[in-house]
Order: sequence, then structure tokens, then C-alpha cells
Amino acid sequence: MTAVVTGARAAVWAALGTVRDPELDEPLTDLGFVARCEVSDAGHAVVRLRLPTYFCAPNFAFLMVADAYDAVAGVPALTGLDIRLDDHFASDVINRGVAARQGFVASFEGEAADELDTLRYDFVRKAVLAGTDRVCRSLGRDPRSLTLGDVPPGPDLDRLRARRRELGLPAGDGDPLLLDPATGRAVAPADAKRHLAFARLTRTSMEANSGVCRGMLRARYALTSEEEGTG
Repeated sequence: MTAVVTGARAAVWAALGTVRDPELDEPLTDLGFVARCEVSDAGHAVVRLRLPTYFCAPNFAFLMVADAYDAVAGVPALTGLDIRLDDHFASDVINRGVAARQGFVASFEGEAADELDTLRYDFVRKAVLAGTDRVCRSLGRDPRSLTLGDVPPGPDLDRLRARRRELGLPAGDGDPLLLDPATGRAVAPADAKRHLAFARLTRTSMEANSGVCRGMLRARYALTSEEEGTG
């Protein structure tokens, strides 16, 4: 493998690392959902995606495949792109729709009523809640009157800021740490306990689902934990 091809493959892998499972808020590359990632000498990228079960929700699957296509299409110097989802009951429909740059409704004609923007934003709102709990758990102090600038720097804070920005929510140092992701308003002190409890429940649910998905993927493809993220 030449240095150019190796670099191109690394760039494609990095692009795939920006694509998240919408429900779990984790990169496809970390979850083991990338089964194959190759770039030929001519610059043609081939990516194969996989999911924990044959019946994973088609709307989630469509989002991931479409996002992966968009991410890899932005890698410079590629001459071609072949991204497909394997081993899924709707893979043919999803792969055709994504390759044709059709939306979800057009791809599932007569079966889907709406595009997936609302679903995507709902999951990002959940990611904001989960991220809030991660940050607050490490504080060791009452978060009710804190701003983002009061939180020590770290990857959890960076991740929370990024998710808030995706929703167009305030994410600067002077903005409140406790924020309603649906309205963008600061959480009132009287509502903070309930907000934090919901944030904790959201985080634990997402992490539990992540563990289940990882286990099912390993069982389905007879993977070791070391093999999950190798692509």
C-alpha cells in the first residue's frame, strides 16, 4: 500500500469517525459499525457498514448511511465512492436511495411520511441532556448557578458544547450550564432537580443501549472487542 493510499484511507476513516449513531451519540468507527474501509490506488473509496441486527430501525440506518456518504464525499482527491450497508432487511432500498441522493421519503416511497430532520434533532437534544449529566457528575458542586465557563475544560465539556451548537443553542462561557434543549432557556433553580434527574436517566439509558448494541454486534459477527473498531 503506497503512502498516498494509506493517507487517503486514513482520511476516509477520520471522516467516518465524525458520523454518529443518532441514538447512541457515538462514532460509527468506535461502535464497530464500519466493516470495511479501503481506498484503491486510483482513489476509489469502498466502505461497508454493518449494524447489530438484521432488523435495526430503517430510519436510524438511513441516517447513518447518508451521513457516512456525505462525510466521505468531502474527502479531497477521491475519484469515486461506494458506500453500502450490508446484512440489513432494508439495505437495498437504503443503498439505492443514498447513492441517488434521495431523501428518506423518496427512498421508502409509500412507506415513509416524513423526512428525518425532526428525529435527528430529537436525538441531539437527548445527547445534550446526557452530556449535561456527564459534566455535572464530575463537578462536585451545585450546578444550578454555573455557566459553561465555570466547568473545567475536558472532552465531556467539548462534546456538550458541540451538541448544543448543533441545535443552535447557546454554548459560550457565559451561557448557563443547565439549559432546556427544547427551548434554549436556562433551567429555573426550582426545576433543576427534575432536569438533572432526567439528564441522568437519559445518559444511563444511552449507555445501556450502547452496551447492548456492542454485545449484539460482537455476537452477530463473532468479533472480539479489539476487532470492533478496526474497519
